[in-house]
Amino acid sequence: MEILKINGLTKHYKSKLALDNVSFSVEDGEFLSILGPSGCGKTTLLRILIGLLAPDSGSILLGGMDITDAPPDARGMGIVFQNYALFENMTALKNVSYAMKFKPAMKFEADRKAMELLSLLGLSEHMDKYPSEMSGGQQQRVAIARTLALNPNIILFDEPMSALDVATRLSLRVQLKEIQKSFGTTMIYITHDQEEAFALSDRIMVMGEARIHQLATPADILDNPADDYVKDFVISNLKAKIDSLSRYMR
Repeated sequence: MEILKINGLTKHYKSKLALDNVSFSVEDGEFLSILGPSGCGKTTLLRILIGLLAPDSGSILLGGMDITDAPPDARGMGIVFQNYALFENMTALKNVSYAMKFKPAMKFEADRKAMELLSLLGLSEHMDKYPSEMSGGQQQRVAIARTLALNPNIILFDEPMSALDVATRLSLRVQLKEIQKSFGTTMIYITHDQEEAFALSDRIMVMGEARIHQLATPADILDNPADDYVKDFVISNLKAKIDSLSRYMR
């Protein structure tokens, strides 16, 4: 079932075209990665989806309702940033429960639900720690728990693993897939990392030069790349990573 439909989004920054008539849809419960290099338009697209930026033209439909001009807090979406964006003066538990306490239906259960989410993400022993006392991976899991706490229809991820070490990134990938399975939450994941996109996604949207080059399953992209850009940016880069590793493996 389609949960999100994007129609003809276009955005200019002065003379620069950031998005060129971008259209696509997202299925309910899907993990969609938006893959592309810096400057391709993927971050602009994310900011428009979450309501931090207005498009020049086009529309966004969530569950059939037009939310193009809706404020961020009325879109039923959550976002996990690359830099965690935690409150430094609050513990992990308070960071997760904070937003719930402003929701009448949630405020009396806020602490209990925050504890459950932190436990789910393996942070039971870190609930009373402040961000400065936690590792980057732990902080990112707190940020994910905080986003899940408000039961969003869609979670947007803005390159959330870029600042993490390899081992932490691999561990967090597994947790993200487990979260998606447990909660059935639709996830849209912004990344420039081909390996990450292929490891996580149900479908991948390959972007370049302000437009979509291909939107398909990982297998379809490998078997039937849409154009030379996809062959070069996606497949050639993946093969280069495999080749560099295979020299050291039997």
